[in-house]
Amino acid sequence: MSTGPGSLPRDPGVQPERTRLAWRRTTLAFAVATVLLFRGVLVKSDGPAEYVLAAVGALALTALLVVAHRRGRELKVAGPSAPAPRTMRATVLCTFTLVILGVVLLW
Repeated sequence: MSTGPGSLPRDPGVQPERTRLAWRRTTLAFAVATVLLFRGVLVKSDGPAEYVLAAVGALALTALLVVAHRRGRELKVAGPSAPAPRTMRATVLCTFTLVILGVVLLW
């Protein structure tokens, strides 16, 4: 019996499920980072500028949750496919926004 990649029938539900779980882990990690950003703002809070940073972080989290939800729906309907360039740009933009906010807050 062969043990190569083509030896077993492919389960079409496994790949989309793994991708959905990866998006859940990503959004959970992003939410934790956003909570830490809020904590930093509450501890530091020298003025309203830090609250604006927290609001921008919350908007970035909301945008990432929307992107992840849409990607999950795409996977349920169409099966596994490459994400749209718009999805990837939005994910990268949200991630870099949170990183920049963290650096600004620590500065």
